[in-house]
Amino acid sequence: MQQVTHHGRTTTYESFDRGGSGETVLFVHGSGGSRRLWKSQARLADEFPVAAVDLSGHGGASDTDASAGFESLSAYADDVLAVAEEVDASVLVGNSLGGAVALHVLLERDTEFDGVVLAGTGAKLGVLEDLRNWLADDFERAIEFLHANDRLFHDPDPRLVELSTESMRACGRAVTERDFLTCHQFDVRGELDGLDVPTLCIVGEHDQLTPPHYHDYLAEVMDGRVAVVEDAAHLTMLEQPEAFNSALDRFVARVQE
Repeated sequence: MQQVTHHGRTTTYESFDRGGSGETVLFVHGSGGSRRLWKSQARLADEFPVAAVDLSGHGGASDTDASAGFESLSAYADDVLAVAEEVDASVLVGNSLGGAVALHVLLERDTEFDGVVLAGTGAKLGVLEDLRNWLADDFERAIEFLHANDRLFHDPDPRLVELSTESMRACGRAVTERDFLTCHQFDVRGELDGLDVPTLCIVGEHDQLTPPHYHDYLAEVMDGRVAVVEDAAHLTMLEQPEAFNSALDRFVARVQE
């Protein structure tokens, strides 16, 4: 684990370089997650350097006192940009909340990337009222709901469920709730057609949290492409890593030519 200090806090990340060429691809996790959820993408370091960040309050990173919504999104963007500078990242890959962070970086910050991959995310990320209530009052019920079929996973593998649930419990109720409330307030519809960055949208065919039509919209307004991963739901990079990595590898090769 590596770290970088910025804005009075420490952000942790992990990088892998196994001789691949090109600039680094930086992975950004979703709500209640950590860099560990990108474990299957480490193998891509044979093709190009990769890194995965822990957002504030996740994994080994110190926390921010930012409130849910734009303030937290901005703090998370600071985390991503601090690591991106350290590892010389040229492509951002964001899952769910991480996709919102990536879009925030592109829209709000004076920085450029060669490409962006939006996986299991959307231009608007409304969260069910029941889930918001459980996150406030019954954290275990919220975790159970998220790990039912066709939410985080299509056909949940117990090992992947354990990894995901451990990550949420490690983050804790307050941070995970902040993440989901930040998603709930996120809405950049109408702002994306001005972006000029190569875009790939990856979605699990069974994803009920951010369904395929969310990605069709992103691809349409950002002039990007959609890759639908079969037999997967929200966390495609864990559930079907070979298909996810193949789509990502082709995209990175294209944008780094």
